This record gives sequence, C-alpha cells and structure tokens, in this order.
Amino acid sequence: MRLLLMTILWVLLLPGILAAQGAEWVRENYTKQEVMIPMRDGKRLYTAIYAPKAPGKHPILLHRSPYSAAPYGADAYPGQLGPSEAYAKEGFLFVCQDVRGRFMSEGDFVHMTPHRTEKSGPYDVDESSDTYDTLEWLLAHQPAHNGRAGQWGISYPGFYAAAGMIDAHPALKAVSPQAPIVDWFAGDDFHRNGALWLPHMFNFISLFDLPRPVPTAAYPPALAHGTRDGYQFFLEHSPLSRLDDRFLHRFIPLWTEAMAHGTKDAFWAARELRPHLKSVKPAVLVVGGWFDAENLFGALQTFKTLDRQSPGTALHIVMGPWFHGGWERSPGDRLGDVVFGSKTSEHFQDKVLLPFFLHHLKGAPDPDLSRATVFETGANRWRSFDAWPPKTARAVDLHLGPSGSLSFSAPKAKGFEEWTSDPARPVPFWNGIDIGMPKDYMVADQRFAAARPDVAVFRTEILDEDLTVAGPIEARLLVSTTGTDSDWVVKLIDVYPDDYPDPDEKAPNARSFMEDHSRMGGYQQLVRGEVMRGKFRNNLSRPEPFRPGKPTAVDFSLNDLFHTFRKGHRLMVQVQCSWFPLMDRNPQVFIDINSAKPGDFRKATQRLNFGPGGSKLILRVLKPD
Repeated sequence: MRLLLMTILWVLLLPGILAAQGAEWVRENYTKQEVMIPMRDGKRLYTAIYAPKAPGKHPILLHRSPYSAAPYGADAYPGQLGPSEAYAKEGFLFVCQDVRGRFMSEGDFVHMTPHRTEKSGPYDVDESSDTYDTLEWLLAHQPAHNGRAGQWGISYPGFYAAAGMIDAHPALKAVSPQAPIVDWFAGDDFHRNGALWLPHMFNFISLFDLPRPVPTAAYPPALAHGTRDGYQFFLEHSPLSRLDDRFLHRFIPLWTEAMAHGTKDAFWAARELRPHLKSVKPAVLVVGGWFDAENLFGALQTFKTLDRQSPGTALHIVMGPWFHGGWERSPGDRLGDVVFGSKTSEHFQDKVLLPFFLHHLKGAPDPDLSRATVFETGANRWRSFDAWPPKTARAVDLHLGPSGSLSFSAPKAKGFEEWTSDPARPVPFWNGIDIGMPKDYMVADQRFAAARPDVAVFRTEILDEDLTVAGPIEARLLVSTTGTDSDWVVKLIDVYPDDYPDPDEKAPNARSFMEDHSRMGGYQQLVRGEVMRGKFRNNLSRPEPFRPGKPTAVDFSLNDLFHTFRKGHRLMVQVQCSWFPLMDRNPQVFIDINSAKPGDFRKATQRLNFGPGGSKLILRVLKPD
C-alpha cells in the first residue's frame, strides 16, 4: 500500500517534490507569475510562469499536466524547475500549466482529448490547439522570451507533449515526449492486446478520476483497500462487476466507460494518438525505459510512428534501463536485484536531454545525437544506431520443443505441452505481496512461476557465446483450448548460471550476506513478457471465439528489447494462460468479460503445439561486436 501511494503521489505532485535545489534558491533566481491564459473558446487555463531574474532573452520550456501545476500561490515556489536542476542554472522561462478541466483550469476534462484533424468551427479545441494558444499568449505577453519554445513531459504529460507537437505553433522548436500514452487498448497503461491491466487501472483511476469541482487545488484521498495483498483483494472482488458493486460505490467516469467498451471500438480509437503523428515540424526526442511497466509501448510506438509517417522530422529516441520515469527519479543504476553498472539517468540528463534542448532553443552546438541512443542490458553499455531496430539485426527462429527444449533448430516431430488453467487459481505475476504493480516486476525472478504445473517452461542449452537481441519479438503460437476463449502469456527470460556472483551492492530488501549470498545463482530474470487475449488474436475490434480442441494460430508482438544473454546463461520461455492480478481473469468462455458473472468462469485444458509449423518466437539478433 505504501509503495502504491508513493508512486501515485510522485505522479500527481511531481512539481512539488522535485527539491534538489530548494525553493529558496528558485525564489532568489526566478520571479513567479500566475495567470489564467484564455483559449480560443473562452476557457482559461491556470499557468504558472517562472521567469529568470537574470537579464536577457530566454527560451520557453513548457510543461502541461493533469497532475497539478502546484505549488499554488504567487509566493509559493517549487524546489526545482525543469527535468533537472541544470535547466534552472541555464536560464529558461519555465511554464507549468494545468490542462483543461484539471485543478485550477477552467473547462471540462476529457481523457486523451482526441485531436481534431478537421475542426468544424473556430471554437473546436483539443490539446494541440490549447498548446498553440498558450504559446501564442506567452509570446505576446512575456517580453523576456527569445522566440523559441520547447515542451516536455513524462507519462500523461508525455501525451500532452506529443499532442502539442501536432499542428505545432511555429515557435515550438523542440519536444521531448517521455513515456507518452498513445493507445489505451492496445498497449499502454490500462490494456495489453485487450486484456485489462487490473490493479494499475483500478488503483489509479479510483483516485485520479473522482469528479470534483473546478477550480480546486486539492486532491481527493486515496482509496483504502484494507490489505496489502493484491492477489487476494482482486480475487475476492472478482469478477470486475464486483469492484463496482462492493467497493467503489461512486461514479468513476473512465472506469465506467472502460467497462462499457470491452473492444477497441470508437471510444478507444478516438483516443489513439498514432494516426495524428504526421508532418511534425519540431525536433523530437522520444524517451522511454526498457522496464517501464506503464508506457514502454507508448514510447516505442511514438518513435516508430513518427519514423514512418513523418519522415521530415528531426527525430531521435533514447531507451534506458529504467522503470516508469526512472530517468528522472532514480540514478538508473539498478532495478530490483538487477544492476546496470552505472548511473544511467545522469548520463541521459547531462549528455542527451539538456544538450538537445540547448541546441534547439538557445543555439548551442549540435550534440550530434544518433537516431537511436539505447542502453544494452545484460552487457550494460550505451550504444548508438542510425535506425531502430538496428538495420543489421537478423530474424532468427527460436523453437519450442519436446521435454521443455528451446532451440534455434526446429523439432523434427510434432508434439505438445498440455495443462489445466483454472481461473480460481490464476498464475501470480509477482512472488510477493503488493496491492498494485511493483515497478521492478519487469525484471523479477520467475522461479516461482516455473514451479507451477500451469506454466509451460522451455529452456535452451547453456550459451557458448553472447547472444544480443535487438528489437521486437514475434510470438507465433499454435494452440488449442477446451474453452471458447483464453489468454496466452509469453515471457522471455534470462537464466543466470548457478554460480553467478551477487553484486557488491546488495538489494534494499536483501537479508544478510551469509543468508542470501547466492540469491542471483540460477536467477530467472524476466526480460520481456506480453499477453494476447485470445478472442482478439485477429482483430482488437472484432473478437472471435475459439473452436474447442481446434489448433489455432495466435500471433502477436512483444515490445522491443535490447538485451545480451551472456555466455554461460540460458534463454527460457514460459507460456501460461493467466498473470494475476496484473491482468484481469479470463473466464475462458467467449463473453463480454467486463460484465461476466461468477458462474461464467470455467477450467480449461490448454495445449501448446510444437514441431514443424509449431510454436516459436522470432528474435532479431545482432552479430557480436
């Protein structure tokens, strides 16, 4: 519970908790102004402006957020301005804004406000037009600007940064959407290929989406679960309708809408950003974390969509070994038990992000960034490429085979693995107690899952040389089920040698050295995992049932990774049909899961076929340096 609340508070109160420099230093060097900037439809948005006291002209650095532009009050100053304390020392004209309908801004808040490609009149608004109108007002009313503006944001503010660069104001020269949301049904935050990311959506929306009067500087109290045990809590309050009936007892707009829209229909499609990422004029630096449990999909898809649909954009991507926002709120030297060997966040902030903004907004020398600056986990080093995925990566088939074998050679004989999937005893996603979604689950040890009879496990022989995988992974499963629907979860795992030494710096929750000195020996590190809700295997908008017992192809992509499986390690693949409570339970019956009743949930016998034309993963492999 405490971890969940700390995470939510960081997201919601980011401007108020960045305190590296201190509010007094900011007060001594900046002058604050609070204004209500009018939009083209007459609504006014609360905006805090921090202007340098130093003489000269300064570029605008805009941050638009639904999480509050606090602290409020003309004499209230934040402890830090910008992504790091270096920005305040460089001298930017910092602008922090509550988006439409949030906190002190007027208007109605709409989640992921659709971009209106064709506006029916001069008063139609979206996040692109609100960004444009904000910059237009600032240029007219802030004489200390130098005519250039930049925008940045992480997570939901990352979406606002991405939306702001569409049909951008001519003064907007550089934008950094960091972990932006692009598609809430396919892969960001609340769904993965149609499967509901249950604790994350429920815990977040039950706090964030509570209706309240505007303007207000207050935030409602967090939901009290009464337990830290998320597995038991969400199992007791399943199916999903019970969360409404037994627990919420109040109207939560997005939760209610999500329950009413169980396919990627017009409601979700209207909130997808990718179709609008075209002809983007500002320079763009997309930022994401390889272990971002929320918006890894959004960062990768923003870059790939711009790369495809906006070829004239000066476009770059940075991917580091970070959890959600970890490049700003952690040193980036480790996640859970996994160590990365350096302070990767410091490198990114000092050598990449700041030089990017200084070049485009203040005329500093070009940092000559590569198209892709990416951290190679496993080998623990930064790499640069002129494209992502790297052009030299070649597709390699990794075949699932008999007796739990995993090989780059296809099995000669057909066979299958079979198990019973019971919705009453779903496979946990985490070997611990947590009410939410722990940020380090994406690198967590999977030995607990490998021991379950409802998880199919495949592993290679010990590697005799390093194997570097760069880019997306394609899962090609041939399956059958005795039910009419099923989830299919694929996990790619790095198995450490039994004699693998522990890092010198012990994990925060580790026991004494004598008790825990070999915890990394045989560690099964999750490298990438993804689910396909079976009924959406061909189309997220048009679900289809399985025919019981009929072998069926289930093909889907796992998000990109850049990881080296070291010599002496093994690759492992785990396949399962539940991942609870990370995602909601599938009744294994073809129905609308959001309105399922307790009696709808059934056991099913699952079969995973291998052999010629059978189940495999397609990896993109780089030759060793």
